[in-house]
Amino acid sequence: MTYRKLTEEEIKSLILNGSFCEDWSTIEVHSAFSPHNIRNVSFSGNVKIGLLLKKFTSPGGVPKQSGIYNATIHNCIIDDDVYINQVKNHLANYHIKKNVIIENVDSLFVSEETSFGNGIRVAVLNETGGREIAMYDELSAHTAYLMAFYRHRPILIDQLLKKADDFAKGVTSAMGTIEEGAHLVNCRTIQNVRIGKHAFIEGVYRLVNGTINSSLEDPSYIGPGVIAQDFITASGSEVTESSMISKCFVGQGTVLAKQYSAENSVFFANCQGFHGEACSIFAGPYTVSHHKSTLLIAGYYSFLNAGSGSNQSNHMYKLGPIHQGVVERGSKTTSDSYLLWPAKIGAFSLVMGRHYRNPDTADLPFSYLIENTDESFLAPGVNLRSIGTIRDARKWPRRDRRKDPVLLDAIVFNLLSPYSIQKMIKGIKVLNDLKSTSGPTSEYYMYNSVKITASALDRGIQMYRIGITKFLGNGLVKKLELADFSNREEMLKAIAPEGKQGSGEWVDMAGLLVPKEEVDQLVNDVEKGIVTTAGELNKRFVSFKNHYFDWAWNWIVPRLKTEAGLDVESVSVQQVMDYVEEWKNAVVKLDQMMYEDARKEFTLKSQTGFGIDGKEETRMCDFENVRGEFTSHPAVTDILEHIEKKSNLASKVLDKLSKIL
Repeated sequence: MTYRKLTEEEIKSLILNGSFCEDWSTIEVHSAFSPHNIRNVSFSGNVKIGLLLKKFTSPGGVPKQSGIYNATIHNCIIDDDVYINQVKNHLANYHIKKNVIIENVDSLFVSEETSFGNGIRVAVLNETGGREIAMYDELSAHTAYLMAFYRHRPILIDQLLKKADDFAKGVTSAMGTIEEGAHLVNCRTIQNVRIGKHAFIEGVYRLVNGTINSSLEDPSYIGPGVIAQDFITASGSEVTESSMISKCFVGQGTVLAKQYSAENSVFFANCQGFHGEACSIFAGPYTVSHHKSTLLIAGYYSFLNAGSGSNQSNHMYKLGPIHQGVVERGSKTTSDSYLLWPAKIGAFSLVMGRHYRNPDTADLPFSYLIENTDESFLAPGVNLRSIGTIRDARKWPRRDRRKDPVLLDAIVFNLLSPYSIQKMIKGIKVLNDLKSTSGPTSEYYMYNSVKITASALDRGIQMYRIGITKFLGNGLVKKLELADFSNREEMLKAIAPEGKQGSGEWVDMAGLLVPKEEVDQLVNDVEKGIVTTAGELNKRFVSFKNHYFDWAWNWIVPRLKTEAGLDVESVSVQQVMDYVEEWKNAVVKLDQMMYEDARKEFTLKSQTGFGIDGKEETRMCDFENVRGEFTSHPAVTDILEHIEKKSNLASKVLDKLSKIL
């Protein structure tokens, strides 16, 4: 944009409108500038003003005209069609882009050269340090995972921190930016904060040293009473209702509200924090805490649902808060549950009660960890049959709030995956080893500070076998369904692996399920300088996600041989047909277990409290009108439809195979 100096007539008009400047020569304006929309403004420093012609309507139908009114402006660039009114103290050192609205703000200024929260170290997991994550605008959950957990690779950590610092240097400035379309209304102090496109900021109390990333497709919202310092929020995020955050990264689609308090914590895609408190946590995607009495501290979580009063302890009053915990993906903590760190809870587990003996159940996923008379009991595998587990797995993709075309976190949602199935395979070995070591007549078995009863152990082995059959069969049946073959040789070609990539161990990188060998290769590439920027890192993570199904099949193929006796290089058609039948039976059996679990929600006991002023008939009628009939409940119909769908799929595939038998 081309600017010019003010004319004498324009200066006189500005003065008549109540404006003031010690040196009007420092003010430059658009070539078609008109002074009529500037009133009661005190200018200082170098100021550039665009064309202020746009008329708009504010909420309530009030017509307004872009311009600058009742403000103190110092050293700013103000682009076209900006509306500034009632800046009580000062607006200083900002570039304000087109169509920005700033109204009733106490102070909005950049006080010094700053990186706007980029490069700030966040002390996750260990409050005393050692696992710091460096924040920056493009931080993904997966990069943060490497920063926090790969401390055994110091060259990697140095490279990752350097990338974050280089990014921070690239945005460091003594001049802030308020991007196009942003709204700032009824705010107190905003200092050293960079504001993204179409962000809406209202009623905040104090924002210091941060970045509010936002986009046209997915605007961010910072709402009433918020106090934030040393922070970065991603597009589509919300921080509101008197929440307080310090040294925090708030990911895309994440909501922190209702007086939530967080410090030294990172929250990635679609987390929710209401009422409670977080201290030094790594909240992977879909970590949810809704309750006032819930404290999450010094832990790593993802896809977590934290019940009311959930709590952890990270020190034992000796060397301070140095202990940490890991709750793997998909777990739940019930009301008033407690875990003494260090502890590690297996994926998709339920934690109930108080646990003081540092349990490690990582190799026994889908379990119930329950307190009984101050002891921790584990029921392996039983969460596989829970209707709640399936409900969670299906709701996560539907509840993805992210609308930005660029997604920072590459999330794989699959409930059953090489990651969870490899744990089931390990789990069967663990349970069989316990039985052989302690003897088959033992009433219970001790494993990593938890007790497992004999009946729970046998049931766990059975549940894991069903889960393994279901997953391996899912992959095989899908391959057979999509393939065209007219003889056994073509069938064998159709189910051949794509290669060996992914056939080994898998890891969960904060929501991204990926072969460990691919992670190791990425780590090597970062250490050697092959991956040089934060953007390249994120592209690699997206590539990992895009390859998930190919790599998952490469993992399934050798397990079909070891777990089911099917060698895809030489298997007969009849063997494949037999396994498809076995798969169908496993799917139906698991669905029937979930069906019976759902039925528990419709028993007479569940109807307690219904029909408050009537007898049994009233209670049943009230319950039915509120909760619906069992057979028509969406979760129940989903199960029945799933049984029918998979049974039909099995029939379809068996029919294809029978033609080449």
